[in-house]
Amino acid sequence: MQGKSHRVERRLTSFEKYLSIWVILCVLTGILLGRLAPGVARSLDGLAIYVKGAPVVSIPIAVCLFFMMYPIMVKVDFAAVAQAGKNPKPVLLTLFANWAVKPFTMYAIGFFFLGALFVGFIGTSAVDYVKLPPGADWAVGSVHGAGKVVMHQSLKMLEVPLWRSYLAGCILLGIAPCTAMVLVWGYLARGNDAHTLLMVAINSLSMLVLYGPLGGFLLGVGRLPVPWQALLLSITIYVALPLVAGYFSRRWIIKTKGREWFQQKFLHLLTPVAIIALLVTLVLLFSFKGEIILGQPQTILWIAVPLFIQTNLIFWMTYGLARLLRLSYEDSAPSAMIGASNHFEVAIATSTMLFGLASGSSLATVVGVLIEVPVMLMLVKICLRTQGWFSRS
Repeated sequence: MQGKSHRVERRLTSFEKYLSIWVILCVLTGILLGRLAPGVARSLDGLAIYVKGAPVVSIPIAVCLFFMMYPIMVKVDFAAVAQAGKNPKPVLLTLFANWAVKPFTMYAIGFFFLGALFVGFIGTSAVDYVKLPPGADWAVGSVHGAGKVVMHQSLKMLEVPLWRSYLAGCILLGIAPCTAMVLVWGYLARGNDAHTLLMVAINSLSMLVLYGPLGGFLLGVGRLPVPWQALLLSITIYVALPLVAGYFSRRWIIKTKGREWFQQKFLHLLTPVAIIALLVTLVLLFSFKGEIILGQPQTILWIAVPLFIQTNLIFWMTYGLARLLRLSYEDSAPSAMIGASNHFEVAIATSTMLFGLASGSSLATVVGVLIEVPVMLMLVKICLRTQGWFSRS
């Protein structure tokens, strides 16, 4: 006779469940702001840290993104990293999918759809104006990669093909694995929560080492000149800083208030903070993109197609390899979820710093947010319906 289950049913909060709706509302708010008060967003973007006359870090965006990242980092128990050696298979599988496969399939899929199949719809002659790399003082008219330095709105900008700018955003998403939301996806799929949390910690650490080199390499292949020091600066500000803050504040809070208060009270208060900060960032992002969205709403579709295909490809590849490796369902589901999801907070942050808030690259990273929730909820349902394919731990 089957034993009675005492598992508590796992559900999203209403705020998380309808995240796609909040995202759409923020997109509309941003578009409306851009049309009615275009100077407001530009003034906020002008509040930046400058290096040699070039805006390197937008202060409003940096503040928003810190509050996006800190709630993620403070949840991570880095002591759990030491436990990885006890069950290395799911950890190695996830690392393989995230760093050896995913960045390169994202580049290939993005190039095929944006640079070949959809380029006629995007416009073969359509261009985007992106920021010069931090500290660069290139002469007007000089050519760098696929870009040319021009004067745009009284500033030196790099004029690049629009489809390449979209591709850059897809690349930044492809090399940014695992978001805070993956903890929710693994939880809903009834996976191994400890494994999911462990992989969040390992991905956070591995991104400090691998994100910059991979980003510099793939963006270079895409002929968008980006100095590696700019990527490293982005990771330092948007990953390392909240990671260090999360680590030390976690230790201090648990020491002074206790682990139960930390988990039951503090984390509960933080739950909506990351999403609210993300939504505020989206309002700023879309305040610049209203014109192109209203004029060419199909742009969202052109970007969403390769992102949707990439997400499903990585999920099924990782899920299938987990079955071949005879992993339990509890380890297989979160492994596939972690591989499929993107750390869109870091992707948005990096794109904003490297190319600007108004770039096509930043728009592409935001499209990643638009499709993340509905696609990942679909994959959660697939996992729950295929539990019988795996053994149970």
